[in-house]
Amino acid sequence: MTTRPLARLWKNWLEPIVFAVAFTTFGASAVRVDGASMMPSLRHGERIVVPKYETWLHRLGVGQFSRGDILIFKPPAGAVTKNFYGLWNYRPYLVKRLIGLPGDRVRIAGGDVYVNGAKLDQTFVTNYWKAQGCWDTTSELANRAQSNLGGMVATTREVTVPDGHYFVMGDNRTASGSEDSRMFGAVPLGNVAGRAVFSAWPLTRKADATYPCSYEGARPQDFVKFGGPSVLNSRVLGRPAAFSRLK
Repeated sequence: MTTRPLARLWKNWLEPIVFAVAFTTFGASAVRVDGASMMPSLRHGERIVVPKYETWLHRLGVGQFSRGDILIFKPPAGAVTKNFYGLWNYRPYLVKRLIGLPGDRVRIAGGDVYVNGAKLDQTFVTNYWKAQGCWDTTSELANRAQSNLGGMVATTREVTVPDGHYFVMGDNRTASGSEDSRMFGAVPLGNVAGRAVFSAWPLTRKADATYPCSYEGARPQDFVKFGGPSVLNSRVLGRPAAFSRLK
């Protein structure tokens, strides 16, 4: 008789919880984009789908992520960006684009990005930022692959990505648009939750987004203005073609 309540407890409560935890750990999960560091590719509040099984395979040595992937990860433990930290030094997951693979040489000068000596065609982001009038070519982050602005890494124009790490950048190329590998260095594979493959929500969005080149406050997403017709937002998040041309 005592087994029946236990069986009901398992079936009604424990089994769904175990399945949900296992699925989100090894299957897939949805992540909310917080902030404007991936504009224009991703907007604040979008929900993106992340298949977790890929990451586990990569950690076991089966394949690896590709340049141009959008990665979800935790920043290195020593990342100084104090605004990341709240109670218990919690490090939130960040969303950035993979620029350099292990062993790649990454150089940044005048806002241009070079991978293994080849200039990356960044028109997938720079066309938008030039139209907004705030594409950054002069700040330290636009001229260094690593900058001590974050207090973690040595300032240098070119870096070689360490084994088992990835060099990531946000698509927001304004002067203070993204805190990424230029400030806290390359991200270890162990910190990566996965890559975004699909934007699931919202289903539609306004076609136009006007970004404030200057604003007062720490949240630029609060000052972005949307307009124009409504268009389908749900879409596959593929890699920009420019990355396939890199060696």
